[in-house]
Amino acid sequence: MSEIEALPVGAQTVGERLRAAREAAGLTLTEIAARTRVPQRHLEAIERDEFTALPSTTYSVGFARAYARAVGADEVSIAAAVRAQLETSGRERHEYQAFQPADPARVPPRALAWTAAIIAVLILAGFAWWRSNLGSGADVPVAEISPSPSTTPGPRPEAAAAPTPASGPVVLTASDAVWIKVTDATGKALVQKELKAGETYQVPADAAEPQLTFSRPEVLSVTVGGVAIPPLGPPAKLVKNALLTPEGLRARATPSPAPAR
Repeated sequence: MSEIEALPVGAQTVGERLRAAREAAGLTLTEIAARTRVPQRHLEAIERDEFTALPSTTYSVGFARAYARAVGADEVSIAAAVRAQLETSGRERHEYQAFQPADPARVPPRALAWTAAIIAVLILAGFAWWRSNLGSGADVPVAEISPSPSTTPGPRPEAAAAPTPASGPVVLTASDAVWIKVTDATGKALVQKELKAGETYQVPADAAEPQLTFSRPEVLSVTVGGVAIPPLGPPAKLVKNALLTPEGLRARATPSPAPAR
């Protein structure tokens, strides 16, 4: 025989039955609230049989079941009694129950779940936009640059000759954020990243015919052995497959011979 069945005959309502079971177990409402995570004011309302003070029928049944479980009472019988009392009061008839109510103390807040889902969608959308605009160079004007040094016109004969770079390491230096991609003769990517302002990248000396694809030539300087090379493209253009061998870059910096008169 359960504790609820052993209660005095006078304990007829749900509140009286649960209060008697709690006192028989030697527990306080504060201890029941800690065990069930049901606010103490709601437990007090249950003991007074004031179920209309609770948010809804779902909460009334769920809280009462949690209370019964904490004091070792028959929670199924208590739930049925709560429904009967609510039906008598007229509340149960006006509330549509689409499913068997769960214990509200164990249900996570719906607002928290929606907030987490919205944040996750925003993060994914932002990452996709970043990849499409920076990683692929989309919507950026393209200037095709041939690896051949002969396509770059030399200075006029009367202009002062620029210093000819000696053999040495090829170094890329960014004065502002710029996306670069360096590949070798087989198409293998040696580097693909965004250089930040002041950041440098040295082309491996053993790279086979390295070629550079990048945006914003005006913010990327190229040196060979410490000697600056003219810009590899016009401002605000996407440059593709610019040859980065020391020989090719030196040829770009060497003035073309003046035409015969």
